[in-house]
Order: sequence, then structure tokens, then C-alpha cells
Amino acid sequence: MNFFKTFKHDTWVKPYIKQYKGLLITALTLGLLTSFCAGALMFTSGYTIDKAATHPVNILLIYVPILLTRAFGIGRPVFKYIERLKSHNWVLRVTSDLRTRLYKTLESDASFFNEHHKTGDIMGLLSEDISHLQNLYLRTIFPAVIGYLLTIIGSLALGIFNPAFGFFVFLLLFIEVFLVPLFSVSIESARRAYQKEVKSNLYIQLTDNILGVDDWVISGRKNDFQNLTSNNIQNLDQSKLKSKAFRRNRDFGLQLIFAALAICFLIFTNLTMTNGQEQANFVSAVVLAIFPLSDAIIPVSQGFEEWPLYKDSIQRLNTIKPVESNLPSQVDLAPNAFKSLTLDKVSFEYDTDSPILIKNFSQTIHKGEKLALLGPSGIGKTTILQLILGDLTPTAGQIKINDYDIAQIQEHRQKLFSVLNQKPFLFNTTLMNNVRLGNEGKSDVEVKQALERVGLKDLVESLPDKYNTLVGENGSRFSGGEQERIALARILLQDAPIVLLDEPTVGLDPITENDLLKTFFSVLKDKTIIWVTHHLQGVNHVDKVVFMNSERVEMQGAPKDLYQSNEHFKELYQMDQGL
Repeated sequence: MNFFKTFKHDTWVKPYIKQYKGLLITALTLGLLTSFCAGALMFTSGYTIDKAATHPVNILLIYVPILLTRAFGIGRPVFKYIERLKSHNWVLRVTSDLRTRLYKTLESDASFFNEHHKTGDIMGLLSEDISHLQNLYLRTIFPAVIGYLLTIIGSLALGIFNPAFGFFVFLLLFIEVFLVPLFSVSIESARRAYQKEVKSNLYIQLTDNILGVDDWVISGRKNDFQNLTSNNIQNLDQSKLKSKAFRRNRDFGLQLIFAALAICFLIFTNLTMTNGQEQANFVSAVVLAIFPLSDAIIPVSQGFEEWPLYKDSIQRLNTIKPVESNLPSQVDLAPNAFKSLTLDKVSFEYDTDSPILIKNFSQTIHKGEKLALLGPSGIGKTTILQLILGDLTPTAGQIKINDYDIAQIQEHRQKLFSVLNQKPFLFNTTLMNNVRLGNEGKSDVEVKQALERVGLKDLVESLPDKYNTLVGENGSRFSGGEQERIALARILLQDAPIVLLDEPTVGLDPITENDLLKTFFSVLKDKTIIWVTHHLQGVNHVDKVVFMNSERVEMQGAPKDLYQSNEHFKELYQMDQGL
């Protein structure tokens, strides 16, 4: 019931089983043929040995069994090989489609998934859950279906000759393919769930440790860093050892049941098939024929035991759904057609239980203007940038570009917006490729010109590989200020009319920050800039300053006017300049 309940509302696994059902049926048919050939090989071999022991007067009397033995001996590996090809082809097609769908779903709204899922959980989805589903097919679905079919077919075949013995064999096989697997699930389900939870925690800890390794080293807590996950790893190892011991004992029990089945066959054949020499020749054939079936029946318990892992993966995947898009009809606004950006009485709250973060915020920014948003941390400055981009939707009010709602330009917003944040991501490829990310159609000459405009020409040309220098993992080859300049070169290639700066100089020393701000506003002088910052360094580069607090806009205006007319602004500016 639990199995069917899991799949009842499943939208990830079930559709692909239906889509590739032809391959699945072919693989299952080949699996049955493999088991049939294995049993038939032992049957004909046993008969040939018994018949040969009677010293037949002519070799032709055992010629046909010899040919069949050879045929089944060839057929078994051939069918097995083709079955492996087909089943793995089916599995790889399904998992490939699953991975593609998962990546596209995560990509559909990366900011949403980043806010609602931990990085470690997403790593678990990408690395473990898809692999678990791959094993679901290979280690659970195939063995279970083949085991059930062999149980039914074998019991019916025996039932034709002796209904009572056929039913008795069915009961023994029922224990092997149904009762023992259920017992395995009941014993191992909690343990498997615990192992998966520990693994998930290890992924989260691994992510935290990697991102925070510098702080561990600086604080001198190297041993604590190394021992942080040791308890979880130790608990996981102990749990796995218990699982191995259980599997070993269970498989030994299954082998005993199968041995009992073989003894029952031996007794049955001796009681019913020894009335004459011809019948006696089939005694060893019938007994030997059942031994290969253990390879198909015993793995069923292993597959059932792992079901809790698969169930959890299926349930977790089904929580990942594409973010519903209710966008209105889209407009492809040309970059040179941009005139103004208007925020009209915009309010925003993340959910009904959280306080209103932004209240009745209004601004109009015209083409070419530079606006600085200042205020304490946590009052929603970055949230305003997310609202402008369309990553978040206002709970009240409206955001417009020209006369179009911001929701109407989402499919083409890369033509209108560039973003430079606190930590631009640089990929572990060449400097040329990283800059060209802003516009893949740009030539090498244009990339070099962009790097020259942001002040990196001399540095780059002093490097051994120059513009083909690898930037390292997350840009580790370059300093923080240099990484910001590389990201600025991307923006120059993108050439969007509106540039959003989200505290791009945070963490830099004052001299580097001042030089970088001069570069920003120099190379972006013809752009519309909305700059989120935490202090007044470089504020002289903007046309308007908006100082926010948790309740309202406290003050706004041109920096020079505010310095002359607003005593609070003057005090803040002088404090920031160290005056």
C-alpha cells in the first residue's frame, strides 16, 4: 500500500516509466528469457548426465539434449548481455531526462530555490536522489518483477503436473519474494532513513565547512574543523555495519529456504519419478533446474530493503516544482528605448507572518541618472533591487519601465538590466571566457577593450598566459577588487542601459574602494545606475541619495544640496570621511 501511495501522486518517476514502457517490457522479457535459459541449461545438463549414465546404445539418443545444452548455454549469456544493454539504456534514458528536468526546474527560478532550499539539500538532490532512482529501476523494479513472474510461472507449471506440490512450492517462493522482503523493509526502513538524514546533514556541513574554511583556519581551530563531522561519519559507519550484518544473516536465511526447496524437489522427484528408467532420467534434471532461479529470486529482498531510500527521494523530488509563471504578455523593449524607471507606492513583505519590509516606497529614475540607496542593514535595500529585477513581486504598488509593468519585460530583461553584487562569481575557465559571459557574441578585440576600460590591461598582459589566464576556482587567481573589475568588464559587454550595484565594494580597503568607485562611474557614465551602499564613500558620483530607515525614506536629494541643508546628512558624511 505504501508503494502505491507513493506513486499515486508522483509526477517525476511514473511519467518516464510510461514514456519508455517499450524498452522496459523488452528488458523484462529478456530477463525472463535469461532465467529460462539458465534453468533449461541445468535441466538439459542433468538429463544428459543421467541418460549418459545408462550407457545408451547409440550416441544419437543423447544428441538432442547435447544440442539443447549447447543452445541454452549460448542463449543465457547472450540474453543476459542484451538484457543489460536494454535495461541500462532504459535506465540511462530515464535518469538523463530526470536530470535535465531537475536542472531546468532549478534554473527556472534560481533565486526562489536558493531562498527556500539549503545548498546541501540541493546537492543531495543532484547527487544522491537521481542516483537512488537509477538504482530503483536496476535493483528493485527489475528483480521484483522478474522474481514475481518466475514464481507465478514456475508454480503454475508445477501445478499442471501436481497441484498440491505446485501450491507448496508457491508458498515457499512466496516467503522468498514477498514475506522476507517485507520483513527486510520493516527492519531496515528506520535505519535507512537515519542513514539518509545523516548523509544530508553531512552535505550541509560540508557546504558550510568549504564556504567557511578561511574562518576556521584564521581562528586556529584546525582540529575542531577536522572533527566537526567525525561524529556523524562514525554514526553513519556504525549504522551501515548493522545493515551489512542484517543483510548477511537475511541472505543466509534465504539460502536455507532455497536449500529446503531443493530438498523438497529431491524428495518429490524420488517419490513420483522413479517408476521407470525413462522417468528416473529426469530426477536430477528437475532438481538442478531450480538452482539458477536463486540468482533471480534472492535479490528481491535487497531491492525491497532499499525502498525507503527511493521513497524519500521520490517524495523530495516531488516537492521540487517549477515556479508558477503568471507573467502577462511580454514586451521586447529595445535598450535604447528606455526612458525611465518608476516605483509607485511599492510595499513588500515575504509572507503574512513577517513584518512589512518596504512601505510605500516611491521613486522615479530617468535615463542616465545615478541613484544611491543608503540605510542600515536589513531594511530592504537589496530587496528593492530584487523587486526592480522582477525576482520578487510587490505586495502593493507597481514598478514600471517607461509605461510597461516590470512583469512585462521578464523574458527579455537581460537587455535592460546588468547586476554587479558583493561577490561576482567567476568560473574556473579563462579570463576571456569569463568576461565574454556578458555577451558571447563579442569578439576578442572587444573583450580586450572592455578589460582595458576597467583598468586591467597592464595586469593581464603581465601574466604568462595573458587573456587566456585561468581565473581559478571562484576567481581565486585575482583579488577582490580585480574580480569586481572583471565583472564590470562583463557589464560593459552586456551594454544594458540600467546597472544595479549591490554593495560591490564591501570588504575592500578604502583606497581600493575609492579607485574602484571612480572606475565604476567613469566607465558607466552613460548608464542609469541604482547603487545600494552602506556608507557615503563615493556618494559625490551620484545625482540623488535616498536614505532609508525601517519606517520610511528619512531624507533624499542631491548630495551637495543635502550637505548644505540637512545637518544629519552632513554629520554622517563628515563621520564617513573621518573629519
